Amino acid sequence: MTPPSGSHQAPGADSGPDALAPFRPRRGRTVALVVAWLSLVVFGVIAVVMPAQADGRWGVGDRLMFFGLGVAVALIAWRYASIVAVPSRAGIVVRNLMLTRTLTWPEVVGIQFGGGEPWVTLDLEDGDSVAVMAIQKADGPVAGREASRLAALIQAFGEASEPERPLGPS
Repeated sequence: MTPPSGSHQAPGADSGPDALAPFRPRRGRTVALVVAWLSLVVFGVIAVVMPAQADGRWGVGDRLMFFGLGVAVALIAWRYASIVAVPSRAGIVVRNLMLTRTLTWPEVVGIQFGGGEPWVTLDLEDGDSVAVMAIQKADGPVAGREASRLAALIQAFGEASEPERPLGPS
């Protein structure tokens, strides 16, 4: 597939399906999934084996509330496990822990992955910034490669085209 006329193409930005593969954290996702399942199992087992008190302090409602706490922990961990950034030719959809944001490539003017930040940050043309929690320093060298791949996508698709100027004096 050839890019449309006037589009910018960086080396490696369209070298196959891997260039537009979703970005996902690896270690954080694994830990979150383990926490989600463990909280369901542990809180479920405790709710079932919780001794009934003669004076009625631990009733069915208490057991359900205890299991509900496990479900709440699992839902928060599951949401963390679902963090992703999905690039396309048009832009990138960044799903963080609390918010999901859709950006077009020309909106993104820079990328930062250093200092004390635990994940990639995109600088936007309006002066705002967006964290991309899907690329985390905790993933080690993989995170560096993923940040480089995102930078290549920004370079390939993010540069806004110059407006056409009329030839000669107007």
